[in-house]
Amino acid sequence: MDSLVVLFGQMLILVLKVGMPVLGTCLLIGILISVFQVVTQIQEMTLTFVPKVIAAIAVLLVMGHWMINVISNFAKDLFVLASGF
Repeated sequence: MDSLVVLFGQMLILVLKVGMPVLGTCLLIGILISVFQVVTQIQEMTLTFVPKVIAAIAVLLVMGHWMINVISNFAKDLFVLASGF
């Protein structure tokens, strides 16, 4: 039972580690665009959506290889742990 709790904690840390680059980038872009909209009083919905999508794709292209490696290493560790039972 204790190993499942530890495994679940590692899984949550993995999700945070892999998801934060994309989420952080989208959050930063969203804040910058919101400030721009407040200053210029332009209220266009596509102005917030399109840059976030472009930024998310760029982050996935740059960091996607690392993300896949981290997830696959976790999966390998799970299989090694499961074969020990």
